[in-house]
Amino acid sequence: MTAPDAVALPWSVIPDYRCFGCSPHNPAGLRLRFTPRADGGLESAFRLDRGFESYPGVVHGGLIGVICDEVMGNLIVLARHVPAFTVSQRTRFLTPLAVDHEYRCVARLSGAAAPGPITASAEILDGDGTVCASSTATYAPFDLHAVRDRLTLGDDEVALLAHALSTGDAPIPNGDPA
Repeated sequence: MTAPDAVALPWSVIPDYRCFGCSPHNPAGLRLRFTPRADGGLESAFRLDRGFESYPGVVHGGLIGVICDEVMGNLIVLARHVPAFTVSQRTRFLTPLAVDHEYRCVARLSGAAAPGPITASAEILDGDGTVCASSTATYAPFDLHAVRDRLTLGDDEVALLAHALSTGDAPIPNGDPA
């Protein structure tokens, strides 16, 4: 599914990043694209085929958590200009997602921008707008240079990414609802 007004992620400055959720360079990944919302949130439309199946015809539940985490995490990056590791996540499954059906994941940040942990929520909705799953998560922001030993990026790539994060023209000013 293609979002015509999809935003560019800061990760795109790294020519071959391989994020399972959002990279266009990962042939086994989800290749999610993100669209800003008027309410300060972020969304991603998706359709998963049988390659992401659990029970016959049903999307694997673990992928639902991955999709929610991707949309919430990228909202933090775009809105707060800082990367963050997921600390905890809780996902509620209200109804199974069917393979080869259209869905969208909508994420929002909780609270105002402040130092420390960031909380977010997400919902996956079907074509009729019915909530199929919901997720809440807490994220710990980090400085790229402070976690340098955990990343498989060269110094030049860390510098490019740090620059993209600090100067990014995020379409979402702060992630807080207007």
